[in-house]
Amino acid sequence: MEQNTPGSGRNMAAPAAQTDSQRGHVWKLRFHGTGGSLFGIHIVNMLLTALTLGIYYFWGKVKVRNYVFSQSEFEGDRFAYHGTGKELLIGWLKGMVILAAIYGVSFTLLYLSGERSVWGQLLFLLFLLPPLLFGLVPIAIAGAWRYRLSRSSWRNIRFSFRGHTREFMKLYAPGLLLTMVTLGFYGPIFSCKIRKFLLDRTWFGNAPFSFDGDGKELVGPYAVAFFLGLPTLGLSWFWYAARQHRYLWSHTRFGGADFGCSITGGSLFWLEFVNGILLVVTLGFAQPWVLVRTVRFMFERISLHGSLDLAVIEQEAREAGATGEGIADLLDTELLDMDLGIL
Repeated sequence: MEQNTPGSGRNMAAPAAQTDSQRGHVWKLRFHGTGGSLFGIHIVNMLLTALTLGIYYFWGKVKVRNYVFSQSEFEGDRFAYHGTGKELLIGWLKGMVILAAIYGVSFTLLYLSGERSVWGQLLFLLFLLPPLLFGLVPIAIAGAWRYRLSRSSWRNIRFSFRGHTREFMKLYAPGLLLTMVTLGFYGPIFSCKIRKFLLDRTWFGNAPFSFDGDGKELVGPYAVAFFLGLPTLGLSWFWYAARQHRYLWSHTRFGGADFGCSITGGSLFWLEFVNGILLVVTLGFAQPWVLVRTVRFMFERISLHGSLDLAVIEQEAREAGATGEGIADLLDTELLDMDLGIL
């Protein structure tokens, strides 16, 4: 596969064609969806999933994504999602085969080891299975990111991810180990390494995204949140999460424009508090409203500033399979948690 680097896209050197208003423009996302509309989709999805013994889950997931994307607007045009339930189902089945193979190999090795005591078998599996399963996480992240971007578009121009999963695995394994042995203190740097790898290889048509943060500025705030976690009953983590959001977005760039973020600890706490109350009081039926509130919250606080000529962006679509998406489903790995967007 041809390896592209940020800044090498065709026709990106067109600042002279931009107006003064474009150079100083603030670009905003808008979300027009409502919890009530999404609730109707949610109820139908629940009923059909139950009637089909879970098979319709993948088609229901696509319907939700279609709705969220179609209600998301940038510069007067809506986004579109092009994935299908069939693709997600096939990806999930492939993920199941991979997981089954891992468990099969593990129990075969256990049998060949000759270990017969219950505790010995548990210790054997405890040391063998986690590394194998953790090895799937970077495959799931990169594969899901590649698939979701390839199925997302704006103005009929697709997004794409041009990184190699093997390279991401080499980055992920030592980063995860360092994060574990440092009790999470390496986490801010590790998160930035992940974001940099993904975004430096993410494109919209022939226009690149990029990320230039290293996370060192977040280590101090992480330490404060860590030591105040117990005295504040965990509330300190909301302020750290808001700080992390602002840092990550402020170091993200698209074309000639920079992202900005205005999330605060108080606003993030209130969002999560109200969402939690809604889910508990309604026994989970308020999930559509929670999703709408969360997307609108993010859109209202994220902006793009500076020089950006959308007219020169051309299509450079890349196809991708849904196996990584299937593994991500099985491992419950969500890109939303990585603050990479709603994809």
